Amino acid sequence: MESEIRLMKGNEAMAHAMIRYGADGYFGYPITPQSEILETLEAEMPWETTGMVVVQAESEVASINMVYAGAASGKAVCTSSSSPGMSLMQEGVSYIAAAELPALLINCMRGGPGLGTIQPSQADYFQATKGGGHGDYRLITLAPSGVQEMCDFVALGWDLAFKYRTPAMILADGTVGQMMEKVILPEPRKRRTQEEVIKQGPWAVTGKKGRKRNVITTLELKAQEMELINNNLQAKYKAIEENEARFEAQNTENCDFLIVAFGSMARICEKSMEIARKEGINVGLLRPITLWPFPAKAIAEAAKTAKGILVVELSAGQMIDDVKLAVNCKVDTRHYGRTGGMIPTPDEILNVMKDMFIK
Repeated sequence: MESEIRLMKGNEAMAHAMIRYGADGYFGYPITPQSEILETLEAEMPWETTGMVVVQAESEVASINMVYAGAASGKAVCTSSSSPGMSLMQEGVSYIAAAELPALLINCMRGGPGLGTIQPSQADYFQATKGGGHGDYRLITLAPSGVQEMCDFVALGWDLAFKYRTPAMILADGTVGQMMEKVILPEPRKRRTQEEVIKQGPWAVTGKKGRKRNVITTLELKAQEMELINNNLQAKYKAIEENEARFEAQNTENCDFLIVAFGSMARICEKSMEIARKEGINVGLLRPITLWPFPAKAIAEAAKTAKGILVVELSAGQMIDDVKLAVNCKVDTRHYGRTGGMIPTPDEILNVMKDMFIK
């Protein structure tokens, strides 16, 4: 296999990207709107070509604990789900973060709360970026806005997870998971040999041969030791914040008004910006690519000349809190969102911005 141009859904692109990355294992459970990930892996049967393990577990709880075990052995492992399924995994996610294990998690968001709807949403922002499980931990959170990024962020997510020994999440809304676009699939990597796994992860439980025993645990009953563990985690998170914030900015220099949006909403807002600029309204757009670490410095810089900031989300308003913090509440920052699976149009967003800031 070489790099290849294909037309496919975002979910399908992620499955192909896993195989081409040289993934060791996928453990998941079907739930709309991300079921095509598991279905594509089953159709491709990578266990016959690369040796990648694909398991449909009995539940989301089982899936995340299989990921925990695979990551503890130094393997490149992954799971995917959608909002209520990801909620079930949160205890395991906290364990993986506490154990400092690299793993890739994918949440193709649907509307909630509760069972909600199978229509798209972005209302899992808090869960992903603030730590949906217990304790002080963070997830590197990547927000793709198209099928190509759904593909590319698989490799990026795993690379960052192994670089920092921490779980990374691809937080996609259902629109991006289900939409079809042209995508360039990457050249395949060979799966690592066991010797390469041991070299990359000397901390992993790979069988005690000529070394001290490795222990993967998240339990520490001594308060002083537990505080040291937390301090080390926070130091790592600070390094991630300093080095890994990613964003895309368009027409933000000297803009009068700034739109901040992520995922599929950023694409719709891009059209809103284009219409506004044709009407003579100086609008810029900033798209956070990493929702954590959040590109706060970039937003503060883009908002220096802004009279107002409009944060557009498929939720009742979550990312807006981080935008307000980024500008220290010095710029008039307002929210517009749709819920229940409703998706706004570019004209609708522009009219809202005019009503809020240009009366």
